[in-house]
Amino acid sequence: MCWCFAIINNKLAEIYFDKNKKGKSKFFGHCCVKKEEFKTKAEQKAINEDIAKYRFVYRKGEYKRIAQKII
Repeated sequence: MCWCFAIINNKLAEIYFDKNKKGKSKFFGHCCVKKEEFKTKAEQKAINEDIAKYRFVYRKGEYKRIAQKII
């Protein structure tokens, strides 16, 4: 099982998933976290890198990836 940080419904979360041989992801779940819980520079860097790439909407038991915001 793999995990990463993501923005889900505009909140910071850890998302848990597996990838099959074809590269398709199967999501298991997520949990909302606070950025203050992660204090080391490595954790903060991982959060900033992951949330720039991964944004999802969770509705009715499904995760849908949304487009990245361009500033």
